[in-house]
Parts: sequence; C-alpha cells; structure tokens
Amino acid sequence: MMLPEIGLKGQEKLKAAKVLVVGAGGLGCPALQYLAAGGIGTIGIIDFDTVELHNLHRQILYTAEDLGKSKAQTAAKKLKQQNEHINFAVFNEMISETNASTIISQFDVVLDGSDNFMTRYLVNDTCVALNKPLVYGSILKFEGQLAVFNYKGGKHLRDLYPEAPNPEEVPNCDENGVLGVVPGIIGTYMAFKTFAVILDKLDKTNELLLFNFLNGGQISLNF
Repeated sequence: MMLPEIGLKGQEKLKAAKVLVVGAGGLGCPALQYLAAGGIGTIGIIDFDTVELHNLHRQILYTAEDLGKSKAQTAAKKLKQQNEHINFAVFNEMISETNASTIISQFDVVLDGSDNFMTRYLVNDTCVALNKPLVYGSILKFEGQLAVFNYKGGKHLRDLYPEAPNPEEVPNCDENGVLGVVPGIIGTYMAFKTFAVILDKLDKTNELLLFNFLNGGQISLNF
C-alpha cells in the first residue's frame, strides 16, 4: 500500500479479485505463494494429481511429508497458514470440457500452469468464450515462455499457435526434465502479470516472452 502506483485502492482491488490457478505444480506453486502473500481475496486451485517424490525439486510448496496427498488440497492448507484471510476454492479434479466453463466462470483471471497442450488449449478456448484474461506460462529444461492472452480484446493462444501439436511429438518435463529454479522464475513472473491485470497496470499486450536461463537470453515477440 506504500507504493503510489497501488495504494489502498489497489490493495482493495486485489482483495476483491478472484483468481483461478490451473495446476498446483512447478509453475502453480510459486505463483500461488505470491498471490496469497499479495492479498488476492479468492484463489481457486484445480489439480487432480498427488505429490510425488520427483516433484519436490521444483514444486516448493510440498515436502516429503506430503507424498501421496492431493496437491490442490495440500496447497490450499499451507497457503491458508500464510494468509488466513483468503477464501480458497479447491477443485480436486481434472479440468475438462465438462467442467471448464462452470469453474472458470467463477473467476476474474485465470493463471494456467498446466503441463500439457490439451489442457492449455481447453483453458484458452474457455477463457475466450467467457471473456476472461489468461496468464500463460510454460517451461522445459532451461527455458520458459510467458504471455497474457485475451486481455481487453487482445489475442490469445490460437492466434499464436492455431492448433495444438501432436503430444507424442512434444517434449515434456517428465521425459526431458527441468531445472527446478526455472518454473520458480516463470511462476513468479506469472503472479506479477496477474497483479498487473487486476490493477490495470499491464503495459504491453500481444507479447510473448521467451527465456533461456542457460545463456541468459530473453526475447520479446509481438504477435
């Protein structure tokens, strides 16, 4: 509230905001922590998965004591300890064509931290249909991508990539790995972009940021 660009009115906007985080994994964990710490009033978490040992190097909300537990429920429980004033909506299920509209319609902004193209396109298409801004991130090995889609009439995922690639032709973290700090950085960026959308401080639209943390490179592409 000491920041003149935010102030009391801005903090009240954050308190009134409802944000849905799709996926409580490598991207979702850091994003959730900063959304909670920043005072988002209502946070939705949707994830059907459970905590596994190989998650722990990058999904920093969880510990070895959480192995086998629901990610969505565990994340909400821990974040409630961080900020007891937040209202959490926990969806311990897979997002699908059956429930996507019902769930997403309850929120103002969607943050997509999912790890597969089927979910990304479903979330994107639902946000477009419901006119919801979408904060998008993806990671692999030492690289990350970041964008804000469907913001104030802006472009969306299909404007950038019209069709989803064949899943068998696309590498993923389970098969190719990721340096644990990479989703931490991208997830934090996603939280910042979410704050910027809520506070109406987003300075650029139709921009895709590409990061390569191994060589320190960052590219901004307009689309």
